[in-house]
Amino acid sequence: MIVNMFGAEAAPFVKGLKLTEKHKVPGLSARYPDVQCNREQICQLTTDMGYSNAAASMSALLYASGFDLRNTYFIIAGIAGISPKHGTVATAAWADYAVDYSLSHEIDAREMPQAWAYGYFGIHTSAPGEPPRFDYRTEVFQLNTALVDRAYKLSQHVKLSDSDAAHAYRASFTTAPANQPPAVTRCDTVSGDTWYAGETLGRRAEEWSALLTGGKARYCTSQQEDNATLEVLRRGQAAGKVDFGRVLILRSASDVDRPHPGQSNSDVLVNYAQQGGFEPSTANLLLTAQPVLREMTRHWSRWKQGVPAD
Repeated sequence: MIVNMFGAEAAPFVKGLKLTEKHKVPGLSARYPDVQCNREQICQLTTDMGYSNAAASMSALLYASGFDLRNTYFIIAGIAGISPKHGTVATAAWADYAVDYSLSHEIDAREMPQAWAYGYFGIHTSAPGEPPRFDYRTEVFQLNTALVDRAYKLSQHVKLSDSDAAHAYRASFTTAPANQPPAVTRCDTVSGDTWYAGETLGRRAEEWSALLTGGKARYCTSQQEDNATLEVLRRGQAAGKVDFGRVLILRSASDVDRPHPGQSNSDVLVNYAQQGGFEPSTANLLLTAQPVLREMTRHWSRWKQGVPAD
């Protein structure tokens, strides 16, 4: 099951995998009311964007669709912002961890204590850098390492799509990988409905991800849905509907989360489309996922039992 968030992410999968069978599901977004499938039993769902839509659509899939999803592998595939420390425009990244960026206290940066680096800190803590209690139980998700290993190994040498505009934009960076061509990588993602950009909030994402995982998560991408989607799947496992150990997150970079030298923080966010990453990043979702899908469908008797050994 491919899980996309809006139409442009879904389009390469629908066309490339010939997903011509439509199954209307009660409770899906009015804009995307169908699950689309092909003869190989690869299917695709578009949740619509943001936490609320992701949770509602995934719940509808699990409890109202009639699909037997107990042996299904899920690939959550969408575009994202990326840290230029770990990728570039159009990079594709498999994640081991998804961290909720938005579950926090906030004080306006103009009113926070002078010694603080930013105005965000954990709920029930008193300052940035203090580990919070995991009262919500959706703060961090770790995916199946063996499955992420296989996905990355199968796809790491894929030649990714690019654009002239993206090539020109990344030339303004002075260090790798920000100024290099896009590649498949492995690094972690943060979720939150608020789009952010800039050196300070990018650093906060790095430090927050590390804080909540004991230094294990290596932040690189930011998006709006994944923790919500994963919580539905985790509850679905408890209900006997799915296997949470069969979930992957693939995010490709439509833009970077902080500016190149000479660019302002506001420009990198407001004018993100000028980075040239939208079209290649949507194309790269399918290009990166294809070797994984091919391996699973060709050797389904092995994959049905769980992630096979190499």
